[in-house]
Amino acid sequence: MLVDSHCHLDRIDLTPYGGDLGAALAAAHERGVTRMLCIGIDRNNAGAVCEIARKHPGVYASVGIHPLDIASELETIDSLCTLADRPEVVAIGETGLDYFYKQDGYYSNDKREAQQQSFRAHLRAASRLRKPVIVHTRDAREDTLALIREAGDADVGGVLHCFTESWEMARAAIDMNYWISVSGIVTFKNAGELREVVRQVPLERLLVETDSPYLAPMPYRGKKNEPKYTREVAECVAQLKGISYEELAEVTSANFDRLFLRGKPVEL
Repeated sequence: MLVDSHCHLDRIDLTPYGGDLGAALAAAHERGVTRMLCIGIDRNNAGAVCEIARKHPGVYASVGIHPLDIASELETIDSLCTLADRPEVVAIGETGLDYFYKQDGYYSNDKREAQQQSFRAHLRAASRLRKPVIVHTRDAREDTLALIREAGDADVGGVLHCFTESWEMARAAIDMNYWISVSGIVTFKNAGELREVVRQVPLERLLVETDSPYLAPMPYRGKKNEPKYTREVAECVAQLKGISYEELAEVTSANFDRLFLRGKPVEL
């Protein structure tokens, strides 16, 4: 059985399933993807992801504010704790830093400072609630690691999702009790450097994800992504690690449980 550790179920294209999310989840189950973590990106969709998790067995929720979705009034530690203190919520985020965009003001010092303040609040809320952090990081390696060191809680830890950075960053994050999650990007023809990083990440620190509806793996690149394609990601990672798909599925599922469930019963 396989876990999609990061997907946006409130955003996937349900047209092939007649608008029925349950049918999309059943299609994933048929391919061995039996559990999923539905990710929050702002206050507006927190209710939606929590409702999906309550309604569908095997689906968990996270809540948080994506660095490119920060509102003019930043969330506080208290407000994040209020938002995330629900039984179906197993993580805080996604949060983090994104310095990629150099237009529309995202690259300005003010925007960077707002992202950093927001990330810091998420890290401290995670420590208070004892729930791990889901981190989005892009073109912000040094600041991401520095903030995790400053405001993070190594006993709680978290995950760097959709990882595309260097082995040095992965190793530093692992040393601070973070996992590395690999998306469909690892299957892309131009992702040779990422594949080398994945070969170096210890198996017990790996997760797999789709980040659907984005980043569909080969051979579906360019199409809308969905949880059933976690299998393609897992097969690629298994090949890189020199193990069977079945072993990769077993280990990454156990990794997910250790990070996010922390002794809670597994729902299927």
